[in-house]
Amino acid sequence: MIDSAGARKARGAFFTPPEITHYLAQWAVRDSADRVFEPSAGEAAFLVAAARRLTDLGAAAPLLDGVEIHPASARAARKRVTAAGGTARIRTADFFAVDPQPSYTAVIGNPPYIRYQDFRGQARAQSRRAALAAGVSLSGLASSWAAFTVHAALFLRPGGRLALVLPAELLSVNYAAPVRKFLFDRFATVELVMFDEQVFPEAEADVVLLLADGFDGGPSGHAVIHRARNAKSLTSELAQRHWSPRDPADKWVSGLVGAAPVEQLHTLHDTGSLTTLDQWGDTTLGMVTGNNGYFALSPDRVRELGLRPGDLLPLSPPGSAHLRGLTLTGAQLRRLGEDGKSIHLFRPGGATSAAAQRYIEAGHAAGVHLAYKCRVRNPWFVVPLLAPAHLLLTCMNADTPRLVTNRAAAHHLNSVHGVYLRDELTALGQDLLPLASLNSATVLHAEIVGRSYGGGILKLEPREADRWLVPSAELIAARAGQLRAARRAVAGLLAKGRLLDAVATIDGALGLGDMDSIRAARDSLATRRAVRSRRAR
Repeated sequence: MIDSAGARKARGAFFTPPEITHYLAQWAVRDSADRVFEPSAGEAAFLVAAARRLTDLGAAAPLLDGVEIHPASARAARKRVTAAGGTARIRTADFFAVDPQPSYTAVIGNPPYIRYQDFRGQARAQSRRAALAAGVSLSGLASSWAAFTVHAALFLRPGGRLALVLPAELLSVNYAAPVRKFLFDRFATVELVMFDEQVFPEAEADVVLLLADGFDGGPSGHAVIHRARNAKSLTSELAQRHWSPRDPADKWVSGLVGAAPVEQLHTLHDTGSLTTLDQWGDTTLGMVTGNNGYFALSPDRVRELGLRPGDLLPLSPPGSAHLRGLTLTGAQLRRLGEDGKSIHLFRPGGATSAAAQRYIEAGHAAGVHLAYKCRVRNPWFVVPLLAPAHLLLTCMNADTPRLVTNRAAAHHLNSVHGVYLRDELTALGQDLLPLASLNSATVLHAEIVGRSYGGGILKLEPREADRWLVPSAELIAARAGQLRAARRAVAGLLAKGRLLDAVATIDGALGLGDMDSIRAARDSLATRRAVRSRRAR
């Protein structure tokens, strides 16, 4: 059977550049007597590199072990290792069905990367049981690599080394928190190599190299962070820094920027200047219509259809390009409508007008009712409502997340999040929280708590937004006069696209002190996102 590119992608198999296999084999294999295991052998790129390394160290006809689920790849792997001067014992099996035997000095490889949407059923259940055997409980959102990393470590003898190519999700996603803690708890040292450029463009995912040494000799008190431009630069001396997280389960993105700005963030939080957004209120996903093209309507389309006010609700248009200022007012919403934006949500209430009934029938004839979100609700044309949020939070950003006061009382779709403020904080939050949140500390923390996606986009999910550091109610109340005095200038700067100048103005209004290291850290992370975006095109 031909192993097509599509079939490899479906099972998460992406072949590793030789520079990386060589680098990891050189790091992990240190003695001619080392026993090496590759848990997802593919066509044995890592086992070939390990065989050559063992030969260089003086081993004669080195014996290497592996597991590979795809029979054709396993056969090819054995031949490649033989050609490299070694012998490969490769078991054709699902790795999660293999009981770990803690007998290996080094476990190396590139685990399959299958997102949770495609990683389900028996395979998911088996992987979670394997991780649980190591005391690691993974959520239902975990992709395949998370359990794979934990299970692979159990094949190491005490003092063994784990060298893996992992998605950069290791650093930033919530579901990886137990994996991050496991690595710090069980290994004596943890090193990470991070790349400025994408290594696997076809996988649409960033990667890091995990170098974990001294299994069951933990916990490790810190990690060593290396920066590499690309796979080819692994042959040169890499810049590095030591980094000690307060909690290893927390996101590791802060390891890229050093200790000083991160400690400054902690100090601002510990002293009460900053707090998490969930202390202000609840952040929720927006509404899902099932077909925005049908349910989100422009004023011209409404007039064409003859719909009545009772058939419609005010809507923040799909997307978030219009939410780059401080407020969304009724007048701004009308101007967006005049520009052809969809500022109306079709949602007939009470007695359905004749025009609405005709539109419903047209939607049915066009098959709109067959879309998943439509067919699971009754009636299909009534979108489940969320009340208008006090604030709208942009969740996909090229620069930084924006909080926008929803003066228009517009409903929002799932292209933005809604923030519902606590009763006692509503007035202050609507008035000043969007303005105050444009400060250097909050802008940096967005880079740390969020996650970077293809195209250089910074995404913030509701659970991540809950942990986002924003000015506290106490600080905003104390600096309310200075913030209001700065509002007009900041609005003007934002209208001109001068975000960083606006941020500097708010730093002064809040009296946050010297923000130089925090600004430099945010610039480093944002520039890294932008550079990776340009090089991925």
